[in-house]
Order: sequence, then structure tokens, then C-alpha cells
Amino acid sequence: MTQHFLTGFLTSAALIVAIGGQNAYVLRQGLRREHALPLALFCSGTDTVLIFAGIAGLGALISSDPSLLEVVRYGGAAFLFWYAVAAARRALHGEALAMADGERVTLGRALLTCGAFTFLNPHVYLDTVVLLGSLGSQQGDGRWEFGAGAALASVTWFLLLAYGARLLVPVFAKPAAWRVLDTGVAVLMFSLGTMLILG
Repeated sequence: MTQHFLTGFLTSAALIVAIGGQNAYVLRQGLRREHALPLALFCSGTDTVLIFAGIAGLGALISSDPSLLEVVRYGGAAFLFWYAVAAARRALHGEALAMADGERVTLGRALLTCGAFTFLNPHVYLDTVVLLGSLGSQQGDGRWEFGAGAALASVTWFLLLAYGARLLVPVFAKPAAWRVLDTGVAVLMFSLGTMLILG
């Protein structure tokens, strides 16, 4: 393991572990034991593509035209508010437990929702493409090793999040736990949406 690889891994891990909409969604689906592996691979695969695109020079393009991020910013805020309302309704009516026991979310719907959390979040582009991309570019000949380390951190984190959630399943056997989770998700999504609008 080279210094460039380790630097990429640690830098990426520090950025990814922060709880956001995407992480909360993967955690919730992991608790429900629905499409954990596809969602973990989707999230880490997306990160990997964006990281290497940033190292290849896409970060400089995005930095030169901030209006691109503005479009994503307001679209992302609208999506986060919509999801906050949906989570609040589940918390009030106790629908989450019924869904966990009965109705399953299709893989296509789960990936579409996860894709919205991913691509409508301007911080995804700032963290992966701009920040990690520019840091990787500064590594000279070790930039691709930096990118590989950063990508491995993403794969590790999302697999831990998706499958580690199963350890909490006994706790979420109680309807009250689902209500608390959905209340927390609603507050988080509303706060993230507000922060996006306020810049």
C-alpha cells in the first residue's frame, strides 16, 4: 500500500462518513434488508466514476462554471423536502413497519431514489469531482493510486453501512424505533434542503 493510496483512502473516508441523505437512505434500506448490495455498489460505483473523472480534469470544468451546481442545488433541495414530508408521514402513521413487513420497494425504484439522493446533491460533485479530483491531480504520477484508495474507501463504507445495518434489526422490530428513525430522517432531509437553499 503506497502513501498515495493511503492518503486517498483516508481523505475519501473523512468526506463520505458524514451522514447525509444518501447514507440515511442506504441505512434504511439495509435495515429493511432490501437491495442492500445493489445500492452499496451503485453508491460506491458512482463515487468511483466521479472521483476518477475529477482526477482526469472534470473538477476544473465544474469549478469554472458555478451555474451548473446552482441547477443541481435547487433541484436537490426540492427532492429533499419531498422526501422529508414522506418520512414525516411514515413517522406519524407508522407506515414504515408495515412496509418493512409487507410491501417491498422494487429494485428499480430503490435505485432511482438513491440516484436522486446522489445526483441532486451538489456536495457530491464538490466532494468527489472537485475536492478529491484536485487533491488527486496534485499527486503527480501517484494520482491514480490516490483515486484507487479513495474509491476503496467508498466501497468499504457503503458495504459496511448496508450490511452493518442488519445488526440493528432487532432494535427496529419495534414500531416505535421505526417512528424515531423516520422522524430523524425527516428532520435531516429538511435541514439538508434548507442548507442547500441558503447556500
